[in-house]
Amino acid sequence: MSETIFSLSTGGLPSGVAVIRISGSGTRFAFETICGSVPEARHAAYRVFRDSDGQPIDRGLALYFPAPASFTGEECGEFHLHGSRAVVARFLEVLSALDGFRQAEAGEFTRRAFDNGKMDLTAVEGLSDLLAAETEMQRRAALDQAGGHLNSLYEGWMHRLTHCRAMLEADFDFADEEDVPGTVADQVWPDITALKSEIEQHIQCVKWGETIRDGFRVALVGAPNVGKSTLLNRLADRDVAIVSDRPGTTRDSIEVRLDIGGHLVRVIDTAGLRETEDEVESEGIRRSLRMAEAADLILLLDDGNSEIPDRLPDVPCIRVHSKSDIRDVTEGPGSLSLSAVSGEGVRQLIDLIARELAQRSGRIEGLPNRQRHETLLREAVSRIEAGLEARVLGSEIAASELMAASEALGRITGRVNVEDLLGVIFSQFCIGK
Repeated sequence: MSETIFSLSTGGLPSGVAVIRISGSGTRFAFETICGSVPEARHAAYRVFRDSDGQPIDRGLALYFPAPASFTGEECGEFHLHGSRAVVARFLEVLSALDGFRQAEAGEFTRRAFDNGKMDLTAVEGLSDLLAAETEMQRRAALDQAGGHLNSLYEGWMHRLTHCRAMLEADFDFADEEDVPGTVADQVWPDITALKSEIEQHIQCVKWGETIRDGFRVALVGAPNVGKSTLLNRLADRDVAIVSDRPGTTRDSIEVRLDIGGHLVRVIDTAGLRETEDEVESEGIRRSLRMAEAADLILLLDDGNSEIPDRLPDVPCIRVHSKSDIRDVTEGPGSLSLSAVSGEGVRQLIDLIARELAQRSGRIEGLPNRQRHETLLREAVSRIEAGLEARVLGSEIAASELMAASEALGRITGRVNVEDLLGVIFSQFCIGK
């Protein structure tokens, strides 16, 4: 971290304003070289930005953030320029020429914040989700996680495990001391049992957390030519799928992302299900069935003239009577009719999906939302269970299992043994963050 990094942190050029960030020990030198002096900490100062020959580059605002009260924990700075390609290119060229300065890599500012203890790994993941948020629920959940809600929860659990271990270890470390009662370990078992139950309940939230983050998946399923692709185009309000009277036109899954009630909903068009000798179409059907198996909801389309597929996955399913503009339909319980051509009934379909979401929804605070969270949480539960079972074998074995449980929680927050994860996580950030 001896190098000072810099990067354009705002969007594409040209733009009204461009912000260039720097972080590292050379920050003060950069201000002195380009602005003539270092601005007052955390106060925007109007400055003329000059190159090494004293020639003006632009005029704008300069902000200085001394360590450790900065995003990265190092000395940081920001230069707010006009968003001209020529201005930004010249400014970056001047920074590049300074000794010990280089362009930042993807996610490097955030990586330095993590390494300097300004953020834990769950907050880093929350920040990544916030940058990628498309819907209101994604924004709220990501902001909660980036604000440290998960970290506070897991740190609290680790603190309780540490206390329980201390009580257990007191039994075998000071068993001969008169002022340490031999029954001190008995006081921790109720809390260990309660903690196990809390983590198990928390694990049940992973599915909802993943749904908010990755989207509620709705698969359009049915025989060929029942109107799946037409419905997808109607929902997308544009032509995203080829529509044809020829069976087997759709051979691969096509997805449309919708914002329904603040939730991301991924509607997936699948290949028509039928018996076929066509090798390519058969592969498309196999892929469609896999997509349907992974869906949260199946909309089974039926135009009244095609056979209902008999090999549907075990996923909640709603029957949709399509082409209501050219045929009479009697809706049964748990079904609806629509016409993707005229738009009749499409609003009711969107409302139906919204109701499904409402029935499955939960809180958005403190939600685990990644497979690695679930894996490590289950490992912690498994270790706690082993500790409870080991109580008859002695406090030493039980304390060892509780230490392993605490380490599993520590790997979620990044406190222990996560070096192999860091490159993957930070590479997903944009340059300048």
